[in-house]
Amino acid sequence: MCCRWLGLLLVANTAWAHMSDVEVVGNYDNALATSDAASQGVIRSQIIENRALLRPGEMLAYVPGMVVTQHSGDGKANQYFLRGFNLDHGTDFATSINGMPINMPTHAHGHGYSDLNFLIPELVQRVDYRKGPYFAQDGDFSSAGAADFLYKIKLDKDFTQFTLGQRGYQRVVAGASHELGNAMHYVVGLERMNNNGPWSTPEGLRRSNGVFMLSDGSRANGWTASLMGYQAHWTSTDQVPQSLLQSGQNNGQAFGRFDSLDASDGGATHRASLSLDWRQSRGNVSDKVMVYAVDYGLALFSNFTYFTNDPLHGDQFMQKESRHVYGLKTSRQWVVEGEVEWLHTLGLQSRSDFMDVDLANTQSRLIRSWIRQDTVRQNLMGVFADTQVRWTPWLRTNFGLRYDQYNTHVDSVLQHLNSGAASAGVWSPKFSGVLGPWGKTEYFFNAGRGFHSNDARGTTTQVDPTDASKTLARVPALVASRGYELGLKTEAVQGLQSSLSVWRLDFDAELVYVGDAGGTESGRPSRRRGIEWSNRWTPHPRWMLDADMAWSKPRFRVDDGSGTRIPNAVEKVALLAATMKDVGQWHVTAQLRYIGAAALSEDNRVRSDSSSVVNLKARRKFENSNEVYVDVFNAFNRRFNDIAYASPGALRTVPNGPLISDPMQVHPGELRSVRLTYVHRY
Repeated sequence: MCCRWLGLLLVANTAWAHMSDVEVVGNYDNALATSDAASQGVIRSQIIENRALLRPGEMLAYVPGMVVTQHSGDGKANQYFLRGFNLDHGTDFATSINGMPINMPTHAHGHGYSDLNFLIPELVQRVDYRKGPYFAQDGDFSSAGAADFLYKIKLDKDFTQFTLGQRGYQRVVAGASHELGNAMHYVVGLERMNNNGPWSTPEGLRRSNGVFMLSDGSRANGWTASLMGYQAHWTSTDQVPQSLLQSGQNNGQAFGRFDSLDASDGGATHRASLSLDWRQSRGNVSDKVMVYAVDYGLALFSNFTYFTNDPLHGDQFMQKESRHVYGLKTSRQWVVEGEVEWLHTLGLQSRSDFMDVDLANTQSRLIRSWIRQDTVRQNLMGVFADTQVRWTPWLRTNFGLRYDQYNTHVDSVLQHLNSGAASAGVWSPKFSGVLGPWGKTEYFFNAGRGFHSNDARGTTTQVDPTDASKTLARVPALVASRGYELGLKTEAVQGLQSSLSVWRLDFDAELVYVGDAGGTESGRPSRRRGIEWSNRWTPHPRWMLDADMAWSKPRFRVDDGSGTRIPNAVEKVALLAATMKDVGQWHVTAQLRYIGAAALSEDNRVRSDSSSVVNLKARRKFENSNEVYVDVFNAFNRRFNDIAYASPGALRTVPNGPLISDPMQVHPGELRSVRLTYVHRY
């Protein structure tokens, strides 16, 4: 399917190459001279109006080359895939909102956990994205890339929005913005969402969200204070053995595609934050200071092995945490003028997390026994310097250097041998060079060193929390990465913005802390390389076409006898979208998301299937600025899997039942779903 779409795009590209001038105005702002890498860009708010959005976390799917899925309940962070990474819930891709980091280090469920469910998409003004470890302002979790969400500090009009959909979907969003005087504005946004989904055990998702922002001045000179609050609870249907779905049977009993093996899985979470962002410009000097505080909690109940380990009570476990985060970000940028203009940036970032992190065996969400209880204090402080120079009209460079210092202390309540302290530091040099534009084409070279932190508990653990007679090797606190990229951006064809990048990213070790088991797995050095091709085409004022395609080759650099494939690392992805505007009073968008097959085991014997899903969106504007949206997800009602994993071994799916062998566990994608939205603006 992707090849047919690509062929149509190329044929149409040739046909329109000599047409009259058409301005490229669409969902992205990726014009020439706007970035330091071919894979860097800006996502504009118009994309939210033009495309169907199943979940808030799928905002990141607008980053070219990234796909977003879900392997559990919709109150849980999404699963992200980019550049040959199974990013799990956010490891190696840094996200922030209004400058506040979203990723959670040393998280109860997954290190770098990035839960975007508290986003209100209608309030997003833009998303700035970058890929690779080439940018000095990006620290932990940013080796694969980073994305910064910026909320609007003013709304064009107040609005109230109502959405109804199949299977219990209900959503109400309201936003208001007014001037208080002396250039001071406020923005308030409120959201309530309920959803049951297609699952036999209704998801019962209940999500409440609120944002209040007070600002004075502009983005360049002024300040913004933000107060955000979010809470949700849900029941989840987790992955199941694929053979149950194929046979429709579980130990002689009927088993449907959307049935659950543990109807008590699910969770509850909350997040509250307060931040103050201050900006001031004086002549050639610009200063920024931001402080923030976050209160966060999660109780997550999961069962991925059913009744395998405990045939009577089942294998459900609880991951729970309570966290407070305090942070500071400050920078100064100044221009030194002369024959050559120099733009210098000096910055400091500091983040401290104080958390209680627990792991327990449970049954129907009741605690049966504790596995781990840890109190963790963790601080990561980074300083960076960056210098941009335009040497000639056709040559500019960017040199950066970053140093990060990691310190942690772990108090393990149940296994005192696992208590301790750890510290580490890492230097990360960066470089970007840009040539052109020549013939409306720019050429890029990027190189840089990055890192990610490891879970603090892995840095101090000595014994297996489930068996104190077993020793475990401690993992390093920081793991380095090295990336390289060649790219180009071109507007040589009128109406078309196109970018191409060829990249490589090496990690010293894929060391991960496994929160599900309370232990540490040691990985091997890895190498990922690939090609990305992104296109924004406006062949006519009424047409917009977006085509993003990415190929990657992720491999372990050392073969230990089990193979060199990196499990769950997707190698081919594509997102193709066509928008037709002003068809009468209607705007219509069709979007295809393609996820290629992936190795689920190191020896490549177990592989997932590829999937293609089409979403549709039609919206009609009225003279009074009101609108009606119709969203159709999985328009052709394809049967596909949102995620697949290699099974850990033989599994027992009923109490005291037989063990069954199945190479794969899957989480089915959702059925076709229709949602109707009415927006009233006033």
